Amino acid sequence: MTGNSAYSYRSDPAVPAFADDHPIIVFDGECIFCSGWVNFVLRHDRQGRFRFITAQSPLGEALYRHYGLDSRNYETNLLIEDGLAHQKFDGTLRMAARLGFPYNLAGVLKIIPPPLRDPLYDLVAKNRYRIAGRRDACFVPQPEHRSRFIA
Repeated sequence: MTGNSAYSYRSDPAVPAFADDHPIIVFDGECIFCSGWVNFVLRHDRQGRFRFITAQSPLGEALYRHYGLDSRNYETNLLIEDGLAHQKFDGTLRMAARLGFPYNLAGVLKIIPPPLRDPLYDLVAKNRYRIAGRRDACFVPQPEHRSRFIA
């Protein structure tokens, strides 16, 4: 992964400026599985900490490219927290931890060795459309959540 220093995207001219004062989840807006995760986070993020960006947006694509990821095949969500990008299993566990009890209990999954965690995540990610399907159009947030989405 490139750009692994805090806030490295701020000095990348290809990444448009954006508000990064909250943790941000960049997700595949066409994936029903990924959109379901975002809806789950929206329901359980009682303090409204997270902001969201679809990977298909110009900013989402720029962030994927910045971190050396394929900007057309979104096989991981990105969590950008304190200017650092976390992806795959680690990113998901960090998101769950921010949701508080009981979701932070997912942290026990860190006992799974890293060489096994990411391949497990990759298996689900590569099959996500088969598992849950794909939207014809990108995710559109409910009106009460629109302020939490960054264009």
